[in-house]
Amino acid sequence: MRKRTPLVVVMATLILLMITLVAPLIPMSSASAAENKNLIYDEANLLSEQDKVELNALANQYGAERQTDFVIYTSNNEEHKSEILLTEDFYDDQGFGYDKTHGNAVILTIDMYNRKMYLAGFYKGEEYIDNGRADKITAKIAPDVSDGNYRLAFEKYLELSYEYMDLKPGVNPDNILFKTWFQLAVSVAIGGIVVGVMTHRSGGRVTVNRATYEDSSNSSVIDRQDRYIRTTVTKRKIEKNNNNGGGGGGGGTTRGGHSHSGSSRSF
Repeated sequence: MRKRTPLVVVMATLILLMITLVAPLIPMSSASAAENKNLIYDEANLLSEQDKVELNALANQYGAERQTDFVIYTSNNEEHKSEILLTEDFYDDQGFGYDKTHGNAVILTIDMYNRKMYLAGFYKGEEYIDNGRADKITAKIAPDVSDGNYRLAFEKYLELSYEYMDLKPGVNPDNILFKTWFQLAVSVAIGGIVVGVMTHRSGGRVTVNRATYEDSSNSSVIDRQDRYIRTTVTKRKIEKNNNNGGGGGGGGTTRGGHSHSGSSRSF
């Protein structure tokens, strides 16, 4: 009489066969990691080698999620171009673009000759990092750039660009409704209200009201009358604040014909 093959052995054989068939179809993570682009061009030597490696890894991570190249470019600008033309020519020459050559990109340029920075968005970058959002980013990183905290400034630029590109175009990214701490506070408050209502109801309903102790035969209401006289409106001129802290510049078109948004700021 033949022995039956144990069920455990049969199952193990099937699993091994499936692994053998599926393994060639599984992509290798090490291969994708090796395809990281160089997105940090520190020609002015403002960063250490470790800074460049870590910032490049962060730029690639954020870029993959937003399908946009996030580029950092520092230059001594030996040709003495404007910071805008310096950025435009750099985009034309390098052909940045996550999706294609001369495609989705955001470039932060630090021009050490003119002591100016310029932030430009191309294609999807232009749509999501428009002139207004670019102004917000350069304003927020300007203090760190002025103090020489370049690593910190570049991290903020990458994080803000990544954050803004997750919001619909035209939406103010500084709106309190989009702040994580505000959303958390609202959630906690709503949870507290719900728990409070449930706790209140669990104690039974209160049946005592005003009528319980009121002597209706001796109670009376004294008539009162409010008379409207007039409304006075005072007008005061509000002075406009024209100081933009050095921001501005707007967008434009490169000599290669690529439109972009932009913000220029001194440091």
